[in-house]
Order: sequence, then structure tokens, then C-alpha cells
Amino acid sequence: MFPEFFNTRPLRIWLDDGLTWIVRNWGDGFEAAAYPLLVMLNTIEDWLLALPWWFTILALAGLAYGATRKPALPTFVIVGLVFMGMMELWEDSVKTMALMISATVTAIIFSIPLGIVMARSQIVRKIVTPILDLMQTMPSFVYLIPTVMIFGPGKIPALIATIIYAAPPLVRLTDLGIRQVEANVLEAAHAFGASPSQRLFGVQIPLALPTILAGVNQTTMMALAMVVIASMIGAGGLGYQVLQGIGRLEVSRGIFAGLGIVVLAIIFDRITQAYGKQLQQQIGLSGGR
Repeated sequence: MFPEFFNTRPLRIWLDDGLTWIVRNWGDGFEAAAYPLLVMLNTIEDWLLALPWWFTILALAGLAYGATRKPALPTFVIVGLVFMGMMELWEDSVKTMALMISATVTAIIFSIPLGIVMARSQIVRKIVTPILDLMQTMPSFVYLIPTVMIFGPGKIPALIATIIYAAPPLVRLTDLGIRQVEANVLEAAHAFGASPSQRLFGVQIPLALPTILAGVNQTTMMALAMVVIASMIGAGGLGYQVLQGIGRLEVSRGIFAGLGIVVLAIIFDRITQAYGKQLQQQIGLSGGR
């Protein structure tokens, strides 16, 4: 047995009581602050559900063809999504897409500006990097405890937990992309009289876009990886079908829902990667920076 140097129970009680106090006194404020996230998620979900199934499939297939200019990926999109519909997983797939899109959009809104600030400030990078390390290494179940205590089971804690889990790669890659812009390029822009904001938006961000898009790709994949865990607290979607398969010992339900998650992951991964490669070729970075 490891020796007990001091009693940790008071510390644990203090942490639990502190969170209870926050929920009791600030819970309504947190719910009001998170309400726009719920509105966004419900709006995207309702909008996707209102679209005809064939229109959604053709739209994604069109995006796939525009990204690759080859028939292989659009064919996979059509076959994969039709398969999900035939397995009676269409509505759950749409709900999963809505959660993924909402989490990715929110992560983009917050992560890209934070990554830019990190790239421009060594102090901010030193402060934020350990926080990102903690966010990426902390088991995702741990996020659910305080969010469920504050918001209760439902879509909001599921979305917040997904954002926390998925955002770090985009922050890191935005920071990396901005910092990797060559110094002589910035010096040339400065010599032509460009202001710091003009150098940022006219030089650094365009040159860093392929790296930033890689971060968007990773964030999208990590958001999809959270769907099963998020379903435990009310997110629904394909993850809930997997949980039902476990609870009822229905192998077919779990397998088909799992395949649905894989199909969505492949579709969005290949599309975002292909658009990233297109952008690299357009700005002359396909050979590496």
C-alpha cells in the first residue's frame, strides 16, 4: 500500500462543494450563455432534417466531386449514405452530422483567433499550450461530469464536451501555420509598407490556410469520435444507436451504427483533405513549405 501522507478527503469535498455552489449560484447564467449553442445545433439539425434525403446525398456527392474531380469519392458518398438510409439510420445520421457541424463551426470561431494570438505572442503560447495539453489528454468522460452538473443531461453538455475535445488540434495547427510563414516573405511585405494587420490577413493567413484546413479536418474527425460518448448524456444520433446495441446486446444495431459513423468520418475526412490539397496547389505550396 502506498503510504498516506495527508488526508485528501477535505480537498475532494471542497472541490465537490465548490462545483455545487457554482451550479446553484451561476447555473442560470451558464445556461443563458450556452443557449445560442443550443439554438445553432437545433437550427442546423432541423434544416438538415427538412431537406429531402436525395438532395443531401447529391449535395455531399457534389462537394466530393468538386474536391477530387474523380468519380471514386462521390460514388462512395452515394453508396454509403444510401446504405445508411436503407438501414433506417438516416435521421440519426443527420443528427450526428448536425452535432459535428455545430461543434466544428464553434471550434473554428474560437480556435483560429486563439491560434493567431498564440503565434504572435510567446507569453500567450506558454500559457495556452499546457491548457491544450490538458484538454487533449484528459479522458473525455471527465468533461461530462461538470457539464452535466451545470446543464443537466441534454444537447448542450454534449456539444460543449465535443467542442472541448475537438478544438485543440485547430488551435495548434493555426499557431503552427502562422509561425511557419517564412520571415523573408514578411520582410518583403513590410518593405512594401504593409501594416501588421495587412501582413496578417494578406500574407500570413493565406499562406497558413492549408495548415489551418488540416486543423479543421482533425477537429471534424475528433468531433465525430465523440458522438458515442456524447450520446450518453442526450446527444442522440448514431452514438445512441451504438449504446442501444450494447444495452440490448443487439450486435447488428451496434455494427450498422458504427459503420454509419465510419462512413461519415471517411466522407468528411476525404472532402476536407482534398480541398486542402487544392488550396496548396493554388498558392504553390504543394511541395511543402
